[in-house]
Amino acid sequence: MTSSISRFPVPETLDSLPDDIRDAILAVQEKAGFVPNVFLMLAQRPTEFRAFFAYHDALMERESDTLTKAEKEMIVVATSARNHCLYCVVAHGALVRIYSKDPLLADQVAINHRTAPISERHRVMLDFAIYCSIEVGELNDEWEARLIEVGFTREDIWDIGAVAAFFGLSNRLVNLTGTPPNAEFYLMGRVPRGK
Repeated sequence: MTSSISRFPVPETLDSLPDDIRDAILAVQEKAGFVPNVFLMLAQRPTEFRAFFAYHDALMERESDTLTKAEKEMIVVATSARNHCLYCVVAHGALVRIYSKDPLLADQVAINHRTAPISERHRVMLDFAIYCSIEVGELNDEWEARLIEVGFTREDIWDIGAVAAFFGLSNRLVNLTGTPPNAEFYLMGRVPRGK
């Protein structure tokens, strides 16, 4: 492993890791074709690695009332851009492109979701996510009414706020460690796999 992944130590080899963490990393590598740098950055603290990815999966993999995987990833991209987290913008931008099947959407959302060609539903969702990520994040009657008016449920509202909050943590850890995005993320969803 290379020190260019983090300003802090990373595992010398995957074999030096606890079995469950090594197996999780190998499963991601098999699915993606590479090991995302954030996995190696967090692996040096096994207890935190487990907690981080358990909460990540609980938020991002669970079925929401109406919130799609693409919408969750749009939240990550929009809030991560405001938090100046290149890793999350690039990595989760790839997932926006894949889930939405739109090669332009992630870049447009990252730069300015207010001018991106998205629906009013998505604009309100991202406004609220940024409010949760950057400002106070308190759910008041006005925000709840706006979100429900565009079709979100109370469970969706929780998910929007929780994704924004969790990736605020992720953004800050990645920025703290100086972890760069893997080069592979830049092309995902832009060119056919295997090219």
